[in-house]
Amino acid sequence: MAAPVSEGNLKAPIRHPLDWQNPEFYDEAALLAEMERVFDICHGCRRCVSLCQSFPTLFDLVDSSESMEVDGVRKEDYAKVVEHCFLCDLCYMTKCPYVPPHDWRLDFPHLMLRAKAVHYRKKGASFRDRALTDTDAMAAPLANPIMAPVVNLINSIRPARKALEAVAKIDADAWLPKYASRPLRKRLAVLPPETQGEPAGRTTGKIALFATCYMNNNEPGPGEDLAAVFEHNGVPVTLTPREKCCGMPRLELGDLETVRKHKDVNIPILAKLVDQGWDLTALIPSCVLMFKQELPLMFPGDPDVMKVKAAFFDPFEYLVLRAREGKLKSDFKRTLGKVALHAACHQRVQNIGPKTKEALTLVPGTEIDLIERCSGHDGTYAVKAEFAGRALKIVRPVVARVDAAKPDHFGSDCAMAGHHIAHARGNGEPEHPITLLRLAYGI
Repeated sequence: MAAPVSEGNLKAPIRHPLDWQNPEFYDEAALLAEMERVFDICHGCRRCVSLCQSFPTLFDLVDSSESMEVDGVRKEDYAKVVEHCFLCDLCYMTKCPYVPPHDWRLDFPHLMLRAKAVHYRKKGASFRDRALTDTDAMAAPLANPIMAPVVNLINSIRPARKALEAVAKIDADAWLPKYASRPLRKRLAVLPPETQGEPAGRTTGKIALFATCYMNNNEPGPGEDLAAVFEHNGVPVTLTPREKCCGMPRLELGDLETVRKHKDVNIPILAKLVDQGWDLTALIPSCVLMFKQELPLMFPGDPDVMKVKAAFFDPFEYLVLRAREGKLKSDFKRTLGKVALHAACHQRVQNIGPKTKEALTLVPGTEIDLIERCSGHDGTYAVKAEFAGRALKIVRPVVARVDAAKPDHFGSDCAMAGHHIAHARGNGEPEHPITLLRLAYGI
């Protein structure tokens, strides 16, 4: 006799590999059947309604159908649910009671990813979406002393933004990142492999920074701040000798083959660094998650992918691990006062706890108001004309929390989320948490 299915799940979520190289993964009929099964369970639960726009969209489709059940929703309308999914994983990691090992085996994010992959294989993507997610190609001609000021100026001119919206459907009112005249790769050194670090606990005491497309080309300041903070604490920082985009933007597009191509460039470089004794980090939580979770789930049989996964740390996770071994200096020169800190979704689902809050709280006289709610940015979602209004709606509760806190500083581990919050507030500039830690040290 089969064991009864339990209502809810008290066990920790188990993530199964993504079977994306199996031809059945792209079977559209099988995909739609699985979407109907999962949507029916979600409709009966509705616990995730506040997380993102996917769930309100699904429930509105159900409630407006003739049967008021999932079987009344047209299959072609399923795509309306998919297009709002950020692949943030919060439903899987923090809300859903039916994820594995529960018998119903719900994995809503990977189901949405499968739907995106099927759509991409069948129809491709628009020029705008391909351009927005090809971050290396976008930055190559623009992040330099000649073009960066020109592009930044054009992006600040209202008629130019309206023209961009008309031609490319990039929202004229959305915040757009500026390009740096001097990228991070021209600001930090690549240290020799034999550089020595002082091991402590799980850390080797020397770390390689995966610069990331955004921090390298758009906002290199926090990268310099990270190097200053780590080196102040006796941890030498090198840059990876070379890198491609981590692949997260293309993953969210459903372009899994390009994710594989980026992996084939990045993983050998990172694995060699690990063999040389370097730990790994990045300042964009999405990039960290890519190497910690998404690539290992896509390539579970690749030993180098697993080697990189084991050596990859969130920067504040790393600092807290060092602090627990007595290897983090406490010679802070100033307090930070009250900090409104937005917890990035892709950091929250790494299962490491609020390490940024824990690190900043070490600064005497500092109070952290941690905001665990989606900012609605998602890298590209908030700049697309058809979604920008939704993104501003999603960020409103975060803005309300920041405004109510009346903080001395505010920001997010996700720099783009921080700017989106500031843009929605219309007040103040965000500060990356690593910048705040450098400020506290007075270095």
